[in-house]
Amino acid sequence: MPQYLPFNPHPTAPARRLPPGACDSQFHVFGPADRYPVRPGAAYEMPSATIETALDLHRLLGIARGVIVQATTYGADHQVVLDGLAAAGPNYRGCANALVLTERDDAYIGRLHDAGVRGARFTRQGLGISMEPAVFERAIARIRELGWYAKFQPEPDGMMAQVAQFERLDIPVLIDHMGRADPAAGAADPTRRALLELLKRGNFWVMLSLTEKLSRSGPPWDDVVPLAQALIAANPDRVVWGSDWPHPVSVKQPPDEGRLVDQLVRYAGDDATLKKILVDNPARLFGFDA
Repeated sequence: MPQYLPFNPHPTAPARRLPPGACDSQFHVFGPADRYPVRPGAAYEMPSATIETALDLHRLLGIARGVIVQATTYGADHQVVLDGLAAAGPNYRGCANALVLTERDDAYIGRLHDAGVRGARFTRQGLGISMEPAVFERAIARIRELGWYAKFQPEPDGMMAQVAQFERLDIPVLIDHMGRADPAAGAADPTRRALLELLKRGNFWVMLSLTEKLSRSGPPWDDVVPLAQALIAANPDRVVWGSDWPHPVSVKQPPDEGRLVDQLVRYAGDDATLKKILVDNPARLFGFDA
């Protein structure tokens, strides 16, 4: 199994204070390995990145809310998320791996919901979890019954190979990582065009994340700014932000999260838009108090 780099051990504070109630809409928790063993056949394993370290990071960044997203590393076993939510408290939510909807019973899924899980993520094919069409339809039906949102992780070359799977859904749908659109392609990129159309529908959301991996130019990631700003302009009420800490499967040194927050400020352009992305929009999507 390849060895991937751990998170930046010395993050710094952002250049400006974030609005009260700011939310990190995607971060992951890994380990410790002796307590949370990886599932058989896992596509990757990460160095330990505990909930305690994540919460310390959030305090440094000025983040008060967050969403723990289940990594494919653990498959349908969500104990790391359940324990993380118990440690983090009521200002945190969870997003399950959609595999749990096919492998676990209603009682287990009920435990997840009671703990604060409000969505299920369908991960990219290369991470080893996929569903036949009939199984996918059953999972979507269960998400609808639960009142959750469906979350889709795009493939490395963009989301176009997947878009037919979710473009007709009528439930809330969150697209990760700006769809992994290609910043170098500009307005001609098919993923970008598809995202802009989906954002007009009202039930589609996009997460501003993975800046450091989408960029071709490197820090300060100037080439990603036009993409992010186009998505915000398309529907500023349907955009959220996630750090993606601890930046799984990184083959280059993960970034300083303080600089990622500074980049979000550039994307937003003004205080009102920044508050929408960090506070108001996550509150609606994830069920936080206003």
